[in-house]
Amino acid sequence: MLKSCLFLLLAGGMAVAVSGETLRLKDKASISGRILEEKRDQIYIDVGYTVLAVPRNQVVRIEKADAETAPPSKGQSTPAATVANAAPPGAGAVRPEENGFYYVATSPLREQSVRDLVHELGAAVVQVRTPGGLGSGFFINEDGYLVTNFHVTEGETQISVEVFEQNGGQIERRIYKQVRIVALNKFRDLALLRIEDKSARKFAHVVLGDSDNLAVGEQVFAIGSPLGLERTVTQGIISTKTREFEGELYLQTTAQINPGNSGGPLFNLRGEVVGVTNMKMSFGEGLGFAIPVELVKYTIDHRDSFAYDNDNPSNPYRYLEPPSRTRQPAPQ
Repeated sequence: MLKSCLFLLLAGGMAVAVSGETLRLKDKASISGRILEEKRDQIYIDVGYTVLAVPRNQVVRIEKADAETAPPSKGQSTPAATVANAAPPGAGAVRPEENGFYYVATSPLREQSVRDLVHELGAAVVQVRTPGGLGSGFFINEDGYLVTNFHVTEGETQISVEVFEQNGGQIERRIYKQVRIVALNKFRDLALLRIEDKSARKFAHVVLGDSDNLAVGEQVFAIGSPLGLERTVTQGIISTKTREFEGELYLQTTAQINPGNSGGPLFNLRGEVVGVTNMKMSFGEGLGFAIPVELVKYTIDHRDSFAYDNDNPSNPYRYLEPPSRTRQPAPQ
């Protein structure tokens, strides 16, 4: 997919005519423009009409304006939405959000089939296990930060994350047990976790979309582990964007949601997360619900306020000493 995108962009190896630095890519292709930022796994380059995020593992060398070169780092993984990170003109590009903690699209990404998107996004979706049950989750960046539901981790401290990595066309199952609770937003049923295993690789991750721009009837799909059946995909549409429960608004979808899907991503056909699945009507079919991604962004942006640390002055939870039993005054 990446190779074909670069072919479309570079017209079979011809560099885009923009002054500045030049990225020499594999297959004798190149991109010229102004480098905006260099990350460990990506290079962001302005080619004039759009900003491209180019995976470093596709870069042979960087030719600066003064003819100096710099070799790319090796062994870095690419985000799950590969097509977004080397998109052809007009198909959109991906960049880190202002705080650098998660990724958003700088322009509309092109729609794809569910089949193609599942292949690209599947490695970013995980299974979250606790002694009390299991749920789903998804990585928001390469450093092992992932989102799931609060009710998946509620009252639990022993958490493991099962990751399904693609290696040479094969799926490898890896279980990480060094998982830290970073933040909990009980009011929105959201939890932010992090894998802290030093041996962990860089993780494939998703792009967060915009639930406000969703249209009723728009096609969506969910990836998760209903009843423990990992990497299960269900497809449906957005039934309504404003289903109210206990004062909160949810996305309602016909995509099948079952126990175990909780905390998993709901995607649009551009491969962006538009919601986090968290509940269904048990007495009906095709009545699933998801937390709008705007609330996910809010929780991540204000994660210090929801930090899972009783010593944190910004922690919204306060555990006070219980009042002592009232004593009657002694008789005089």
